[in-house]
Amino acid sequence: MLVAFSITPLGTGESVGDLVAEAVRVVRASGLPNRTDAMFTTVEGEWDEVMAVVKQAVDAVSARAPRVSVVLKADVRPDVTDGLTAKVARVEARLAEG
Repeated sequence: MLVAFSITPLGTGESVGDLVAEAVRVVRASGLPNRTDAMFTTVEGEWDEVMAVVKQAVDAVSARAPRVSVVLKADVRPDVTDGLTAKVARVEARLAEG
């Protein structure tokens, strides 16, 4: 499955970059395939392992923020692997065709 999620610390002031970086550190340390962009971090794996990583990332942020907002979108497709890069590659291939 693919899970795209965004964690926003609330009540910590205007700049949240340091706390968001803590969440991304957790994801990268998980060893699961992942990608971070300006809006979301996407992680790929089995349901239990992906959800555990999301929880650990939320816990890391909530340890330093009084409130945390989480937005999560999941693509649950059993037996699909490398969805993180394959989906983008298919779109890029179509764009290259003209």
